[in-house]
Amino acid sequence: MTKEERTAAAHEDGMLLQVARLNHRLERILEGGGAKRVAKQHQKGKLTARERVAKLIDPGSEFLEFGAFAGYDMYPEHGGCPAGGVITGYGRVAGRLCVVVANDATVKAGAWFPITGKKNLRAQEIAMENQVPIIYLVDSAGVFLPMQEQIFADADHFGRIFRNNARMSALGITQIAAVMGSCVAGGAYLPIMSDESLIVDGTGSIFLAGPYLVRAAIGEKVEAEALGGAEMHTSVSGVIDYKCTDDTECLSTIRDLMGRVPEKILSPFDRSEPVAVDEAAILGVLPEERAKPYDGRALIGALVDGGKFTEYKAEYGKTILCGYARIDGWSVGIVANNREVVKSGKGEMQFGGVIYSDSADKAARFIMVCNQKEIPLVFLHDVSGFMVGSRSEQGGIIKDGAKMVSAVSNSTVPKFSIVVGNSYGAGNYAMCGRAYDPRLMLAWPTARIAVMGGEQAAKVLLQIQVSSQKARGEEVSEEEEKALLKKIMERYDSQTSPYYAAARLWVDELIDPRMTRAYISAGIEAATHAPTERFNVGAVQT
Repeated sequence: MTKEERTAAAHEDGMLLQVARLNHRLERILEGGGAKRVAKQHQKGKLTARERVAKLIDPGSEFLEFGAFAGYDMYPEHGGCPAGGVITGYGRVAGRLCVVVANDATVKAGAWFPITGKKNLRAQEIAMENQVPIIYLVDSAGVFLPMQEQIFADADHFGRIFRNNARMSALGITQIAAVMGSCVAGGAYLPIMSDESLIVDGTGSIFLAGPYLVRAAIGEKVEAEALGGAEMHTSVSGVIDYKCTDDTECLSTIRDLMGRVPEKILSPFDRSEPVAVDEAAILGVLPEERAKPYDGRALIGALVDGGKFTEYKAEYGKTILCGYARIDGWSVGIVANNREVVKSGKGEMQFGGVIYSDSADKAARFIMVCNQKEIPLVFLHDVSGFMVGSRSEQGGIIKDGAKMVSAVSNSTVPKFSIVVGNSYGAGNYAMCGRAYDPRLMLAWPTARIAVMGGEQAAKVLLQIQVSSQKARGEEVSEEEEKALLKKIMERYDSQTSPYYAAARLWVDELIDPRMTRAYISAGIEAATHAPTERFNVGAVQT
């Protein structure tokens, strides 16, 4: 075994350990509310949310979940909220790529926590920006009342769901909703504002107010089935379009309905025959010690078809790599941070993972070119931020950084961001962080997202805290400083973790690196259904 092979093997071992930790945590999440609640669901003749999704999508196809870690380690005072109490992702139904949303009734009866609302809104956003069909599998007790003030009244709270229903209807985006359990209060509007609705007889119910509330409000005694069951809504109120005998028939009917929806390709991005890659190769690129440098071209080579990468301005702005490649056959433009220590064209040494003026200028121009050619963009984050210091400031780093941020902001082609390592400060913005509307933003278990690196941030916070104490006349010993620094570091490190980011939906999904190509490919396929606007190049030509 050569030295390079031994190094790659060591890197692979480190990454596999991270992936094993990821999968272990994911297994717990996939249990939903636990075995007892799953058994209770089955006793009622109902499938669980994940079982429903598995039966809905085409046999042999893969469900690409996003938001699995939503709510991770959040709401401990309420017993947690695995996956945010709702399953979302891309699934292929009757050959069509769709967004699927399925309430998990094993988690607090499918009640909506604040993160549940955020996750539902993100699923609708993905459907809207790509103009792909969305399927709702409804089984929810409504808003989680102990936290109602955090989900009810604001612009991005519960009510936004129904606004989005109306907007998607106006845009001609197919929406199909199946009432497969409870559907109460304001939540009742969702299936009825969809194009077509289904209900499962005996287990599905839909009403603005349940029997107890009706009795309390107007004194009327009525059973749930008579108030809002399948028979009443399909034969009396006419609210529901299709009555189904059980979950299986309901899911089969959805598949039948989706099979009749014509597919419209509005942005035919270039695609050739996909070239197979060694999926394991991508595991051996990143060093286990994340401060160590590595060649970003090796990462790109392991990700793209045949390892072929046509590099743009290869000798200029070397701390960012730009160029053309194919991923699962799709033509893409890649913008990737390079962690190598390199020499600039002026012969000066440049730190890897840092964006310099020449790198920012190159990336901005490449982004413009990809927009002119209507080629989707893939950003691979491993960035410490922009270069600082008097030389960089005098050289106009702010101006050049602004060019890159402007190019990303005004880019109209589909953008996909993968955080493989660091994503710090303004580097996150320039590399198309969450605020810059990537169609999907994914993270590897090696990712770190923060305003700056942990050690630097901790030292800054320590200096501020110690200065504040000294200003009050308090003496701080060296031992106290060390203990304080350790405490700050631990807190900061936990907040830069990819699990912390995924729990709050700062990224759409935390993935095994070997799944990167599948997500990007599905994302570009989804994007073909929406028109691409022309790029305003004038905004960045300075």
